[in-house]
Amino acid sequence: MIRPPTNLQIRVTSSFNRLAATVLNIGILQSSMSAGAQVPNVRLLITNQASYTYTDPASHFQFPGSTRQLQVIPSSLTDPLGRILGCSGELLPDYTGFSVAIYEPDPKDPTGTELGRLTPLTRTDTSSGKAPNIENSNPFFLSNLDGINKGVYNFLLDPNIGQTDPGKIYILVINPPPNSIYKQRRVKLQILNSTGAVNNNIVRYTATSLDGQPITTTGENSTKGTIVLIPNAELVGLNLFSFQFTTNLCQPNQVQIIKSGDRAAAEPGDTVIYRLSIKNLTDTGLKGIVVTDDLPLGFNFLSKSVRGEVDGKQVTITSQTNGSTLTFRTDFVIPRLKELNIVYAAQLTPDSIRGSGRNIASVNVQRVDNSFRAKDGPATYQLQIRPGIVADCGTIVGRVFVDKNFDGEQQSDEPGVPNAVIYLEDGNRITTDANGLFSVINEPPGNHTGVLDLSSVPGYTLAPNHRFKERNSQSRLVRLEPGGLVRMNFAVTPSIQEKPSK
Repeated sequence: MIRPPTNLQIRVTSSFNRLAATVLNIGILQSSMSAGAQVPNVRLLITNQASYTYTDPASHFQFPGSTRQLQVIPSSLTDPLGRILGCSGELLPDYTGFSVAIYEPDPKDPTGTELGRLTPLTRTDTSSGKAPNIENSNPFFLSNLDGINKGVYNFLLDPNIGQTDPGKIYILVINPPPNSIYKQRRVKLQILNSTGAVNNNIVRYTATSLDGQPITTTGENSTKGTIVLIPNAELVGLNLFSFQFTTNLCQPNQVQIIKSGDRAAAEPGDTVIYRLSIKNLTDTGLKGIVVTDDLPLGFNFLSKSVRGEVDGKQVTITSQTNGSTLTFRTDFVIPRLKELNIVYAAQLTPDSIRGSGRNIASVNVQRVDNSFRAKDGPATYQLQIRPGIVADCGTIVGRVFVDKNFDGEQQSDEPGVPNAVIYLEDGNRITTDANGLFSVINEPPGNHTGVLDLSSVPGYTLAPNHRFKERNSQSRLVRLEPGGLVRMNFAVTPSIQEKPSK
Protein backbone atom coordinates (compact mmCIF):
# COMPACT_ATOMS: atom_id res chain seq x y z
CA MET A 1 0.00 0.00 0.00
CA ILE A 2 1.29 3.39 -0.97
CA ARG A 3 1.27 5.75 1.91
CA PRO A 4 0.56 9.40 1.21
CA PRO A 5 3.57 11.68 1.47
CA THR A 6 4.05 13.67 4.59
CA ASN A 7 5.47 17.11 5.13
CA LEU A 8 4.53 18.14 1.58
CA GLN A 9 5.89 21.63 0.88
CA ILE A 10 5.07 23.60 -2.24
CA ARG A 11 6.81 26.87 -3.19
CA VAL A 12 5.85 29.03 -6.15
CA THR A 13 8.46 31.42 -7.57
CA SER A 14 7.91 34.14 -10.11
CA SER A 15 10.72 36.14 -11.62
CA PHE A 16 11.94 38.14 -14.57
CA ASN A 17 14.77 36.07 -15.99
CA ARG A 18 17.78 37.65 -17.64
CA LEU A 19 16.96 37.93 -21.30
CA ALA A 20 18.68 35.25 -23.30
CA ALA A 21 19.48 36.98 -26.55
CA THR A 22 20.57 40.20 -28.11
CA VAL A 23 19.00 42.87 -30.22
CA LEU A 24 21.58 44.30 -32.61
CA ASN A 25 20.71 47.74 -33.92
CA ILE A 26 22.58 47.55 -37.23
CA GLY A 27 22.70 50.71 -39.31
CA ILE A 28 24.21 51.47 -42.69
CA LEU A 29 22.85 54.76 -43.84
CA GLN A 30 19.75 55.66 -41.90
CA SER A 31 18.74 54.74 -38.39
CA SER A 32 15.26 53.93 -37.32
CA MET A 33 16.35 54.87 -33.79
CA SER A 34 18.91 57.55 -33.03
CA ALA A 35 21.37 57.30 -30.13
CA GLY A 36 19.45 59.90 -28.17
CA ALA A 37 15.99 58.49 -28.90
CA GLN A 38 13.87 56.44 -26.54
CA VAL A 39 14.67 52.75 -26.50
CA PRO A 40 11.93 50.63 -28.12
CA ASN A 41 9.74 48.40 -25.98
CA VAL A 42 11.89 45.74 -24.34
CA ARG A 43 10.32 42.31 -24.05
CA LEU A 44 10.70 40.78 -20.61
CA LEU A 45 10.44 37.02 -20.25
CA ILE A 46 8.10 36.43 -17.27
CA THR A 47 8.75 33.04 -15.63
CA ASN A 48 6.34 31.39 -13.16
CA GLN A 49 7.36 28.00 -11.63
CA ALA A 50 6.27 25.82 -8.64
CA SER A 51 8.77 23.66 -6.73
CA TYR A 52 7.94 21.08 -4.05
CA THR A 53 9.43 18.50 -1.66
CA TYR A 54 7.87 15.60 0.24
CA THR A 55 9.05 12.94 2.70
CA ASP A 56 8.33 9.21 2.37
CA PRO A 57 7.00 8.12 5.83
CA ALA A 58 8.41 4.60 5.41
CA SER A 59 11.93 5.41 4.29
CA HIS A 60 12.04 9.00 5.51
CA PHE A 61 13.63 9.97 2.15
CA GLN A 62 13.00 13.48 0.82
CA PHE A 63 11.97 13.86 -2.83
CA PRO A 64 12.27 17.33 -4.53
CA GLY A 65 10.39 18.32 -7.70
CA SER A 66 9.26 21.26 -9.76
CA THR A 67 6.61 22.09 -12.28
CA ARG A 68 7.28 23.28 -15.84
CA GLN A 69 7.96 26.97 -16.38
CA LEU A 70 5.12 29.18 -17.51
CA GLN A 71 6.31 31.94 -19.86
CA VAL A 72 4.31 35.04 -20.63
CA ILE A 73 5.34 37.63 -23.23
CA PRO A 74 3.33 40.84 -23.62
CA SER A 75 1.54 40.84 -26.96
CA SER A 76 1.77 44.57 -27.61
CA LEU A 77 5.48 44.61 -28.43
CA THR A 78 6.79 45.29 -31.93
CA ASP A 79 9.64 43.58 -33.78
CA PRO A 80 11.53 46.13 -35.88
CA LEU A 81 14.05 44.58 -38.27
CA GLY A 82 16.83 45.61 -40.61
CA ARG A 83 16.08 46.23 -44.28
CA ILE A 84 18.02 47.06 -47.39
CA LEU A 85 16.64 50.06 -49.24
CA GLY A 86 17.64 52.17 -52.19
CA CYS A 87 19.63 55.37 -51.97
CA SER A 88 16.59 57.58 -51.45
CA GLY A 89 14.86 55.13 -49.08
CA GLU A 90 12.84 53.18 -51.64
CA LEU A 91 12.52 49.40 -51.88
CA LEU A 92 14.79 47.80 -54.43
CA PRO A 93 12.92 46.27 -57.36
CA ASP A 94 14.65 42.91 -56.92
CA TYR A 95 16.48 41.44 -53.91
CA THR A 96 17.36 38.17 -55.59
CA GLY A 97 20.95 37.19 -54.84
CA PHE A 98 21.54 39.76 -52.07
CA SER A 99 23.11 38.39 -48.89
CA VAL A 100 24.07 39.86 -45.54
CA ALA A 101 26.74 38.39 -43.25
CA ILE A 102 28.59 39.16 -40.03
CA TYR A 103 32.32 38.48 -39.87
CA GLU A 104 34.91 38.65 -37.16
CA PRO A 105 37.94 40.80 -38.02
CA ASP A 106 41.12 39.09 -39.18
CA PRO A 107 43.29 38.61 -36.06
CA LYS A 108 46.41 39.16 -38.18
CA ASP A 109 45.21 42.60 -39.26
CA PRO A 110 46.23 45.26 -36.70
CA THR A 111 43.66 47.72 -38.06
CA GLY A 112 40.73 45.38 -37.42
CA THR A 113 39.21 46.15 -40.81
CA GLU A 114 39.94 43.00 -42.82
CA LEU A 115 37.55 40.06 -42.86
CA GLY A 116 38.30 36.99 -40.77
CA ARG A 117 35.96 34.05 -40.23
CA LEU A 118 32.19 34.18 -40.27
CA THR A 119 30.83 34.84 -36.80
CA PRO A 120 29.44 31.56 -35.39
CA LEU A 121 25.84 32.34 -34.43
CA THR A 122 23.68 30.28 -32.10
CA ARG A 123 21.32 28.15 -34.17
CA THR A 124 17.59 28.62 -33.70
CA ASP A 125 14.40 27.03 -35.01
CA THR A 126 10.77 27.92 -35.55
CA SER A 127 10.13 28.02 -31.81
CA SER A 128 13.13 30.13 -30.82
CA GLY A 129 14.14 31.95 -33.99
CA LYS A 130 13.03 35.23 -35.42
CA ALA A 131 11.63 35.70 -38.93
CA PRO A 132 12.87 36.10 -41.55
CA ASN A 133 16.16 34.52 -40.41
CA ILE A 134 14.47 31.73 -38.48
CA GLU A 135 17.59 29.56 -38.22
CA ASN A 136 19.91 32.50 -37.49
CA SER A 137 21.93 31.69 -40.61
CA ASN A 138 25.15 33.50 -41.38
CA PRO A 139 25.24 34.55 -44.18
CA PHE A 140 21.57 35.23 -44.71
CA PHE A 141 20.09 35.53 -48.20
CA LEU A 142 17.44 38.20 -48.51
CA SER A 143 13.87 37.50 -49.51
CA ASN A 144 12.25 38.93 -52.60
CA LEU A 145 8.74 38.34 -51.27
CA ASP A 146 6.20 41.12 -51.30
CA GLY A 147 5.02 42.65 -48.09
CA ILE A 148 6.84 43.47 -44.89
CA ASN A 149 9.55 40.84 -45.40
CA LYS A 150 10.86 42.21 -48.69
CA GLY A 151 14.54 43.04 -48.26
CA VAL A 152 14.42 42.35 -44.51
CA TYR A 153 17.31 40.73 -42.61
CA ASN A 154 18.23 40.02 -38.99
CA PHE A 155 20.95 38.37 -36.90
CA LEU A 156 20.83 37.14 -33.31
CA LEU A 157 23.83 37.65 -31.01
CA ASP A 158 24.10 35.48 -27.92
CA PRO A 159 25.28 37.21 -24.71
CA ASN A 160 25.74 33.84 -23.01
CA ILE A 161 28.86 33.20 -25.15
CA GLY A 162 30.23 36.72 -24.86
CA GLN A 163 29.04 38.06 -28.21
CA THR A 164 27.89 41.34 -26.62
CA ASP A 165 30.90 41.84 -24.37
CA PRO A 166 32.47 45.33 -24.52
CA GLY A 167 35.25 45.46 -27.06
CA LYS A 168 33.82 42.81 -29.41
CA ILE A 169 34.18 43.81 -33.05
CA TYR A 170 32.16 42.59 -36.01
CA ILE A 171 32.14 43.52 -39.68
CA LEU A 172 28.74 43.64 -41.34
CA VAL A 173 29.00 42.78 -45.05
CA ILE A 174 26.28 43.26 -47.65
CA ASN A 175 26.99 41.36 -50.87
CA PRO A 176 25.05 42.18 -54.05
CA PRO A 177 24.51 39.51 -56.71
CA PRO A 178 27.03 39.12 -59.56
CA ASN A 179 26.88 41.78 -62.29
CA SER A 180 24.80 44.00 -60.02
CA ILE A 181 24.86 47.79 -60.26
CA TYR A 182 25.50 47.78 -56.50
CA LYS A 183 28.78 47.40 -54.68
CA GLN A 184 29.65 45.40 -51.58
CA ARG A 185 29.24 47.35 -48.35
CA ARG A 186 31.25 46.91 -45.16
CA VAL A 187 30.51 48.41 -41.76
CA LYS A 188 32.57 47.89 -38.62
CA LEU A 189 30.52 47.32 -35.44
CA GLN A 190 32.26 47.67 -32.07
CA ILE A 191 30.43 46.78 -28.86
CA LEU A 192 30.76 49.35 -26.07
CA ASN A 193 29.70 49.11 -22.45
CA SER A 194 26.19 49.03 -21.06
CA THR A 195 24.12 52.20 -20.77
CA GLY A 196 23.01 51.14 -17.32
CA ALA A 197 19.35 51.32 -18.33
CA VAL A 198 16.72 48.60 -17.99
CA ASN A 199 18.77 46.38 -15.68
CA ASN A 200 21.88 46.89 -17.83
CA ASN A 201 20.14 45.16 -20.70
CA ILE A 202 20.93 47.95 -23.16
CA VAL A 203 24.41 47.92 -24.68
CA ARG A 204 25.96 50.60 -26.86
CA TYR A 205 27.90 50.08 -30.06
CA THR A 206 29.71 52.18 -32.66
CA ALA A 207 29.17 51.66 -36.39
CA THR A 208 31.92 52.86 -38.73
CA SER A 209 31.96 52.71 -42.51
CA LEU A 210 34.86 50.73 -43.98
CA ASP A 211 34.07 51.35 -47.64
CA GLY A 212 34.10 55.15 -47.67
CA GLN A 213 30.33 55.40 -47.95
CA PRO A 214 28.27 57.37 -45.42
CA ILE A 215 26.12 55.41 -42.98
CA THR A 216 23.71 58.19 -42.07
CA THR A 217 21.47 60.37 -44.19
CA THR A 218 23.50 63.41 -43.13
CA GLY A 219 26.67 61.93 -44.58
CA GLU A 220 28.58 60.75 -41.50
CA ASN A 221 30.89 57.75 -41.78
CA SER A 222 30.46 56.82 -38.12
CA THR A 223 27.50 56.67 -35.76
CA LYS A 224 26.47 55.20 -32.42
CA GLY A 225 23.52 52.98 -31.62
CA THR A 226 22.24 50.51 -29.03
CA ILE A 227 21.82 46.76 -28.64
CA VAL A 228 18.72 45.81 -26.67
CA LEU A 229 18.55 42.43 -24.96
CA ILE A 230 15.16 40.83 -25.61
CA PRO A 231 13.73 37.28 -25.79
CA ASN A 232 14.60 35.08 -28.76
CA ALA A 233 17.50 37.34 -29.65
CA GLU A 234 15.24 39.49 -31.82
CA LEU A 235 16.85 42.18 -33.94
CA VAL A 236 16.14 45.87 -33.72
CA GLY A 237 17.56 47.08 -37.02
CA LEU A 238 18.18 50.19 -39.03
CA ASN A 239 17.15 50.92 -42.58
CA LEU A 240 19.98 49.94 -44.88
CA PHE A 241 20.60 52.26 -47.77
CA SER A 242 22.66 51.16 -50.79
CA PHE A 243 24.42 53.41 -53.26
CA GLN A 244 24.09 53.02 -56.99
CA PHE A 245 27.40 52.40 -58.74
CA THR A 246 28.90 51.79 -62.14
CA THR A 247 31.53 49.11 -62.69
CA ASN A 248 34.31 51.71 -62.96
CA LEU A 249 36.96 50.16 -60.71
CA CYS A 250 34.12 49.33 -58.32
CA GLN A 251 34.25 52.91 -57.08
CA PRO A 252 31.17 54.96 -56.10
CA ASN A 253 30.12 56.84 -59.21
CA GLN A 254 26.83 58.69 -59.23
CA VAL A 255 28.25 61.36 -61.48
CA GLN A 256 30.71 61.16 -64.37
CA ILE A 257 33.00 63.89 -65.73
CA ILE A 258 34.68 63.74 -69.14
CA LYS A 259 37.10 66.34 -70.48
CA SER A 260 37.82 66.89 -74.17
CA GLY A 261 39.31 69.53 -76.46
CA ASP A 262 38.85 70.76 -80.01
CA ARG A 263 42.38 69.74 -81.06
CA ALA A 264 45.13 67.30 -80.22
CA ALA A 265 48.09 69.68 -80.73
CA ALA A 266 48.66 73.40 -80.48
CA GLU A 267 51.48 75.95 -80.39
CA PRO A 268 51.99 79.29 -78.63
CA GLY A 269 49.44 81.83 -79.80
CA ASP A 270 46.71 79.25 -80.49
CA THR A 271 43.37 79.20 -78.69
CA VAL A 272 42.05 75.86 -77.44
CA ILE A 273 38.36 75.12 -76.75
CA TYR A 274 37.78 72.72 -73.85
CA ARG A 275 34.56 70.86 -73.03
CA LEU A 276 33.61 69.49 -69.60
CA SER A 277 30.74 66.97 -69.69
CA ILE A 278 29.08 66.19 -66.32
CA LYS A 279 26.63 63.29 -66.59
CA ASN A 280 24.05 62.39 -63.93
CA LEU A 281 24.10 58.60 -63.44
CA THR A 282 21.55 58.49 -60.61
CA ASP A 283 17.77 58.18 -60.52
CA THR A 284 17.36 61.64 -59.03
CA GLY A 285 18.53 65.20 -59.69
CA LEU A 286 21.99 66.54 -58.86
CA LYS A 287 22.54 70.00 -57.44
CA GLY A 288 25.42 72.05 -56.00
CA ILE A 289 27.61 71.46 -59.06
CA VAL A 290 31.24 72.48 -58.47
CA VAL A 291 33.82 71.71 -61.17
CA THR A 292 37.55 72.36 -60.69
CA ASP A 293 40.00 72.35 -63.59
CA ASP A 294 43.78 72.76 -63.28
CA LEU A 295 45.30 74.33 -66.39
CA PRO A 296 48.89 73.51 -67.37
CA LEU A 297 51.69 76.07 -67.41
CA GLY A 298 51.40 78.77 -70.04
CA PHE A 299 47.62 78.53 -70.59
CA ASN A 300 45.69 81.81 -70.30
CA PHE A 301 42.02 81.33 -69.34
CA LEU A 302 39.53 83.49 -71.30
CA SER A 303 36.78 84.13 -68.76
CA LYS A 304 34.29 85.60 -71.26
CA SER A 305 34.26 82.36 -73.23
CA VAL A 306 32.44 80.25 -70.59
CA ARG A 307 29.17 78.67 -71.72
CA GLY A 308 26.88 75.98 -70.24
CA GLU A 309 24.02 73.93 -71.68
CA VAL A 310 21.74 70.95 -71.00
CA ASP A 311 19.76 69.45 -73.89
CA GLY A 312 20.56 72.50 -76.00
CA LYS A 313 19.24 74.95 -73.38
CA GLN A 314 21.63 77.55 -71.96
CA VAL A 315 22.67 77.21 -68.31
CA THR A 316 24.29 79.99 -66.29
CA ILE A 317 27.84 79.12 -65.22
CA THR A 318 30.03 81.22 -62.94
CA SER A 319 33.82 80.95 -63.03
CA GLN A 320 36.59 81.77 -60.60
CA THR A 321 40.37 81.58 -60.97
CA ASN A 322 43.01 80.93 -58.33
CA GLY A 323 46.38 80.75 -60.02
CA SER A 324 46.10 78.00 -62.61
CA THR A 325 42.99 76.45 -60.97
CA LEU A 326 39.59 77.20 -62.47
CA THR A 327 36.35 76.69 -60.52
CA PHE A 328 32.97 76.51 -62.26
CA ARG A 329 29.66 76.61 -60.37
CA THR A 330 25.98 76.55 -61.26
CA ASP A 331 22.67 76.54 -59.37
CA PHE A 332 21.12 74.41 -62.09
CA VAL A 333 19.85 70.96 -61.10
CA ILE A 334 20.96 68.27 -63.55
CA PRO A 335 17.96 65.96 -64.18
CA ARG A 336 18.38 62.22 -63.92
CA LEU A 337 20.44 60.67 -66.72
CA LYS A 338 21.03 64.11 -68.26
CA GLU A 339 24.34 65.78 -69.10
CA LEU A 340 25.64 69.27 -68.33
CA ASN A 341 28.21 70.63 -70.81
CA ILE A 342 30.59 73.44 -69.87
CA VAL A 343 32.71 74.98 -72.63
CA TYR A 344 35.53 77.52 -72.26
CA ALA A 345 38.61 78.73 -74.12
CA ALA A 346 42.28 79.12 -73.18
CA GLN A 347 45.09 80.75 -75.12
CA LEU A 348 48.61 79.34 -75.18
CA THR A 349 51.52 81.63 -74.29
CA PRO A 350 55.22 80.99 -75.04
CA ASP A 351 55.54 79.55 -71.51
CA SER A 352 53.31 76.64 -72.55
CA ILE A 353 56.31 74.99 -74.22
CA ARG A 354 57.82 74.48 -70.78
CA GLY A 355 54.60 72.96 -69.42
CA SER A 356 53.11 69.49 -69.72
CA GLY A 357 50.04 70.43 -71.79
CA ARG A 358 47.96 68.22 -69.46
CA ASN A 359 45.07 69.56 -67.42
CA ILE A 360 42.98 67.78 -64.80
CA ALA A 361 39.29 68.28 -63.92
CA SER A 362 37.01 66.92 -61.17
CA VAL A 363 33.40 67.47 -60.08
CA ASN A 364 31.50 67.52 -56.77
CA VAL A 365 27.70 67.28 -56.64
CA GLN A 366 24.86 66.72 -54.18
CA ARG A 367 21.74 64.54 -54.56
CA VAL A 368 18.47 66.43 -54.27
CA ASP A 369 16.59 63.62 -52.50
CA ASN A 370 18.85 62.94 -49.52
CA SER A 371 21.66 65.54 -49.89
CA PHE A 372 24.34 62.85 -50.22
CA ARG A 373 27.48 64.19 -51.84
CA ALA A 374 29.23 62.49 -54.74
CA LYS A 375 32.28 63.24 -56.84
CA ASP A 376 34.18 62.02 -59.85
CA GLY A 377 37.58 62.63 -61.37
CA PRO A 378 40.21 63.31 -62.20
CA ALA A 379 39.37 63.59 -65.88
CA THR A 380 42.43 64.52 -67.92
CA TYR A 381 43.12 65.87 -71.38
CA GLN A 382 46.59 65.82 -72.91
CA LEU A 383 47.42 68.50 -75.48
CA GLN A 384 50.62 68.16 -77.45
CA ILE A 385 52.54 71.44 -77.47
CA ARG A 386 54.46 72.19 -80.66
CA PRO A 387 57.27 74.77 -80.65
CA GLY A 388 55.78 76.60 -83.61
CA ILE A 389 57.89 79.24 -85.34
CA VAL A 390 61.41 80.00 -84.06
CA ALA A 391 60.14 83.16 -82.35
CA ASP A 392 59.71 81.14 -79.17
CA CYS A 393 63.32 79.93 -79.34
CA GLY A 394 66.11 81.84 -77.65
CA THR A 395 69.80 82.65 -78.00
CA ILE A 396 72.78 81.70 -75.88
CA VAL A 397 75.68 84.17 -75.94
CA GLY A 398 78.97 83.98 -74.08
CA ARG A 399 82.68 84.57 -74.01
CA VAL A 400 85.91 83.02 -72.88
CA PHE A 401 88.26 85.64 -71.39
CA VAL A 402 91.28 86.10 -69.17
CA ASP A 403 90.09 87.05 -65.71
CA LYS A 404 92.81 89.12 -64.06
CA ASN A 405 90.98 90.10 -60.86
CA PHE A 406 89.07 86.80 -60.45
CA ASP A 407 85.60 88.38 -60.25
CA GLY A 408 84.12 86.33 -63.10
CA GLU A 409 83.34 89.41 -65.21
CA GLN A 410 85.25 90.79 -68.18
CA GLN A 411 86.70 94.26 -67.83
CA SER A 412 88.10 96.38 -70.64
CA ASP A 413 91.68 95.32 -69.92
CA GLU A 414 90.80 91.58 -69.86
CA PRO A 415 91.20 90.12 -73.35
CA GLY A 416 89.16 87.32 -74.92
CA VAL A 417 90.58 83.91 -75.75
CA PRO A 418 90.13 82.91 -79.41
CA ASN A 419 89.48 79.36 -80.71
CA ALA A 420 88.24 78.10 -77.36
CA VAL A 421 85.78 75.17 -77.73
CA ILE A 422 82.49 74.83 -75.78
CA TYR A 423 80.30 71.72 -75.93
CA LEU A 424 76.53 71.96 -75.27
CA GLU A 425 74.44 69.16 -73.75
CA ASP A 426 73.02 68.22 -77.16
CA GLY A 427 76.52 67.67 -78.60
CA ASN A 428 76.83 70.99 -80.40
CA ARG A 429 80.45 72.22 -80.64
CA ILE A 430 80.99 75.99 -80.60
CA THR A 431 84.30 77.83 -81.17
CA THR A 432 84.97 81.38 -79.99
CA ASP A 433 85.94 84.13 -82.42
CA ALA A 434 89.05 86.33 -82.31
CA ASN A 435 87.59 88.25 -79.37
CA GLY A 436 86.62 85.13 -77.42
CA LEU A 437 82.90 85.55 -78.19
CA PHE A 438 80.39 82.86 -79.23
CA SER A 439 76.62 82.58 -79.73
CA VAL A 440 74.01 79.91 -80.47
CA ILE A 441 70.62 80.86 -81.96
CA ASN A 442 67.29 79.00 -82.23
CA GLU A 443 67.78 77.09 -78.99
CA PRO A 444 64.56 75.74 -77.46
CA PRO A 445 63.48 77.13 -74.08
CA GLY A 446 64.60 75.30 -70.98
CA ASN A 447 67.81 74.33 -69.22
CA HIS A 448 71.07 74.19 -71.15
CA THR A 449 74.54 73.10 -70.11
CA GLY A 450 77.87 74.16 -71.62
CA VAL A 451 81.36 72.74 -70.92
CA LEU A 452 84.67 74.45 -71.75
CA ASP A 453 87.24 72.16 -73.37
CA LEU A 454 90.46 73.19 -71.58
CA SER A 455 92.56 71.31 -74.12
CA SER A 456 91.45 73.90 -76.67
CA VAL A 457 93.08 76.73 -74.66
CA PRO A 458 96.65 75.54 -74.00
CA GLY A 459 98.51 77.64 -71.44
CA TYR A 460 95.26 78.47 -69.60
CA THR A 461 93.31 76.97 -66.75
CA LEU A 462 90.06 77.91 -65.01
CA ALA A 463 90.32 81.18 -63.12
CA PRO A 464 89.20 80.98 -59.49
CA ASN A 465 86.05 83.02 -58.82
CA HIS A 466 86.19 84.84 -55.51
CA ARG A 467 82.56 85.95 -55.68
CA PHE A 468 80.57 82.90 -56.85
CA LYS A 469 81.87 79.52 -55.81
CA GLU A 470 79.50 77.68 -58.16
CA ARG A 471 81.40 79.19 -61.10
CA ASN A 472 84.57 77.39 -60.09
CA SER A 473 83.61 74.64 -62.46
CA GLN A 474 84.35 73.65 -66.01
CA SER A 475 80.60 73.63 -66.83
CA ARG A 476 77.81 76.22 -66.77
CA LEU A 477 74.04 75.71 -66.33
CA VAL A 478 71.69 78.36 -67.74
CA ARG A 479 67.91 78.58 -68.19
CA LEU A 480 66.60 79.98 -71.45
CA GLU A 481 63.12 81.52 -71.52
CA PRO A 482 60.98 81.39 -74.71
CA GLY A 483 62.32 84.01 -77.09
CA GLY A 484 64.90 85.02 -74.48
CA LEU A 485 68.62 85.65 -74.29
CA VAL A 486 70.97 84.13 -71.73
CA ARG A 487 74.70 84.54 -71.06
CA MET A 488 77.23 81.76 -70.59
CA ASN A 489 80.77 83.02 -69.71
CA PHE A 490 83.99 81.14 -68.92
CA ALA A 491 86.91 82.85 -67.10
CA VAL A 492 90.46 81.50 -67.50
CA THR A 493 93.87 82.48 -66.25
CA PRO A 494 97.39 81.65 -67.48
CA SER A 495 98.80 78.44 -66.12
CA ILE A 496 101.85 78.72 -63.79
CA GLN A 497 104.71 76.86 -65.39
CA GLU A 498 107.79 75.94 -63.43
CA LYS A 499 111.19 76.67 -64.92
CA PRO A 500 113.01 73.50 -65.86
CA SER A 501 115.90 72.70 -63.52
CA LYS A 502 119.47 72.86 -64.89
